[in-house]
Amino acid sequence: MLNVYLSNEEANGPWGLNSLLSYESDSATVHYRSDFPLRRIQQAGRQIQSQGALAVRLVGEDWNYERQWAFYCGFAATMVRVDIQWASIDEDELELLNARRQCSDWLRSMVNATPEDMYPQKLAQEAVSFLKNIAGDKIHAEEIVGEELLADGWIGIHNVGRGSARPPVMLTVDYNPTGDPKAPVSACLVGKGITFDSGGYSLKPSAGMVTMKCDMGGAATVTAALGYAIEQGLSQRVKLILCCAENLVSGNAYKLGDVLSYKNGVTVEIVNTDAEGRLVLADGLIAASETGAPLIIDAATLTGAAMVAVGSDYNAIFGLDKPLLQQAQQLSELVNEPAWPLPLEKWHQEYCPSPYADTANSRVQKGGGMGGASNAAAFLSRFVDTENSRWIHFDLAASFRDGADPRWAAGATGLGLANIAGLLL
Repeated sequence: MLNVYLSNEEANGPWGLNSLLSYESDSATVHYRSDFPLRRIQQAGRQIQSQGALAVRLVGEDWNYERQWAFYCGFAATMVRVDIQWASIDEDELELLNARRQCSDWLRSMVNATPEDMYPQKLAQEAVSFLKNIAGDKIHAEEIVGEELLADGWIGIHNVGRGSARPPVMLTVDYNPTGDPKAPVSACLVGKGITFDSGGYSLKPSAGMVTMKCDMGGAATVTAALGYAIEQGLSQRVKLILCCAENLVSGNAYKLGDVLSYKNGVTVEIVNTDAEGRLVLADGLIAASETGAPLIIDAATLTGAAMVAVGSDYNAIFGLDKPLLQQAQQLSELVNEPAWPLPLEKWHQEYCPSPYADTANSRVQKGGGMGGASNAAAFLSRFVDTENSRWIHFDLAASFRDGADPRWAAGATGLGLANIAGLLL
């Protein structure tokens, strides 16, 4: 193992004063002195791994929890498994680091899997297996598959997924540590699980389609967040709803101009088949509202507009409950998973009008036009019982990297996992 030390002093000798790293025969020292030490420590982790190191031991008293996790975020690799020995000697801190790593590694492996290997039913099976490994018989799951969705009225998931030979799935997981089947549901998580997104008849170009295995990142994130919260002692009943489908082109695919009639009475004209995430989430949010949960959290790789607004270092958050938004942002800073609120008001619901239905699922302009992320969030708000539930929507702009950069390996980042787990707790 390579021993890795921390120093808040500048490098000296041949490395140069501004060097991020200096080396001895069996060790490296991270010189994190800057205005943004955690970013610099993460960058060091990425640099050490990119040079070929696969096993490190963090050494010294300067490695607090946040610094160790920042290093691991950079050190984690896309194609190989890395080993890390934490510097912590406190058992509670070690348990927390290992639990966060377990959940983050699972999330990354799900999102980085090929679309051939990670299809709707496989995603549902992997989510159940992951949670049962953590919580055992406190987990109960139900799948609604293919034509069963139509029979039960879940028309968003069914329509988006019907163009694929592999059927769409709505997965409901009930985590009930109370043992009381009548215990109230304290929170409900909803995740977008589009395992591949071609755009449908609103076809994406190849450059925009090649990374669309990541479009199930919302489902993976809320599943991992539930697992992480359970590892930290979550004692209340929580339900998880994953809305899983492949958005493909075929003779049976849904079309531009179709009108969908949802279970809550809202009718939706399809003006863009590439705005499919909100269509499947609508079913999930209706189902979440039916549980009577006082807190509903959804997560999705929903809009490019959110990435334009906040970049790839922040997740965008939306809600009509301003105190809840403030709480989520404060938690994001505490767990070093930056999130930033973008505008959302009830009147945003009117920004996707349709002459044939209550609303269109987008606007015909590229990316949904100006304010596209807010308009998408407003569409989702039509399907939440906001009178009886506090609701927050995560548009996961920071959850995936198309390629490696100075701080992250290519692929999933896991950002949002600890923030959502914190809200549950």
